[in-house]
Amino acid sequence: MRLIKNTTELIGIKDPNIIISLVFETDTHIEIHAKLDYPAPPCPHCQGKMIKYDFQKSSKIPLLEQAGTPTLLRLKKRRFQCKNCKKVTVAETSIVEKNHQISNLVRQKVAQLLTEKVSLTDITRRLRVSTSTVYRKLDQFTFKEHYDKLPTVMSWDDFGFKKGELAFVAQNYETNKLITILDNCRQTTIRNYFLKYPLKVRQKVRFITMDMSGAYMPLARRLFPNAEIIIDRFHIIQHLGRAFLKTRIAIMNQFDKKSLPYRALKNHWRLFQKDSRKLSCKSFHSKTFGQTLSPHEVVKKTLNFSEELANYYNLYQLLLFHFQEKRVDEFFELIEENISKVNHYFKTVFRTFLRHKPYIKNALETHYSNAKLEGTNKLIKDIKRLGFGFRNFINFRKRVFITLNIQKEKTYQVLSRC
Repeated sequence: MRLIKNTTELIGIKDPNIIISLVFETDTHIEIHAKLDYPAPPCPHCQGKMIKYDFQKSSKIPLLEQAGTPTLLRLKKRRFQCKNCKKVTVAETSIVEKNHQISNLVRQKVAQLLTEKVSLTDITRRLRVSTSTVYRKLDQFTFKEHYDKLPTVMSWDDFGFKKGELAFVAQNYETNKLITILDNCRQTTIRNYFLKYPLKVRQKVRFITMDMSGAYMPLARRLFPNAEIIIDRFHIIQHLGRAFLKTRIAIMNQFDKKSLPYRALKNHWRLFQKDSRKLSCKSFHSKTFGQTLSPHEVVKKTLNFSEELANYYNLYQLLLFHFQEKRVDEFFELIEENISKVNHYFKTVFRTFLRHKPYIKNALETHYSNAKLEGTNKLIKDIKRLGFGFRNFINFRKRVFITLNIQKEKTYQVLSRC
């Protein structure tokens, strides 16, 4: 045991009525012995005169770590007895709430850590408090939803909450603040939530970005009559890429597995998925061809093995070119010209594009997309992974709102919620 010379400010004790008698360091923690004493106040029950009675048994109050070492305060509180009603009261301090044994500093630290990407288990381990203490602090956070305002531009998407279950998320495009998280993607659930907003509020929404999910589009048209739907550009390119990928695999499987065409199509498949204008000019040694070639040369030599694949590759690259250059008319003209000539993979995608033509046109004519919400989804998945999953959706929803909607606020603003 080693005695420590200290001040109350160093340990974080600002109450002048606490008098420290002993501080020592053990192998596992720092221990502080102190007394809470001050002149007798009026009786809280009858306003009579009270006298000093005795000291309560020492309370074990954990404090914040000092230099990485756990700190424990053993505090004896003065008791007072009323001369009139004979009732006994205990001295109170700002360090710890009445009838509690966890200091306010630790509670504030729990609230602060809840706003960061830290698992609940890590919080309990770091602050040496129980899991129920952390959950009680989590329950104290409340988020009042105001149904008198909606952003001009919204983003909709979904993410996996549990195996086989999807949750719905809506976000403000401009501020990146979450509007809501719903426990499922059923149209009834989404409709019932947004119907809480008056029609005048919903009419102010001008744009809604989303993926190519067929369930959201008719719902968005009914709920937001003045809003234009924008399909995310990434999902449009993704559909085209998958159609060409399946076509390449189907053609590849026509060759013998040991043949050069099969190995070339299999080993260099990534080069075919890229925009030809973005292929690198640097040469590399191709083990498949046994020589040093540039990506353009690899693509050219491989396409010579199949005229059918070359035609689909040229069509795919031309579609990518018109899309990247935002040539709406040329993009859809090319689709309409070739829809009767292509295989069923491309035909399915082309039909989908023609069905959603106005929304794809909006995507090319505006700068809005679902990219910001996809980034938010990544953060939500990180929170779920840090907690090793959440059984309770309400706790999960609170944790996401705390982390994403409050993380930019200053610490004192967060702690004011305690």
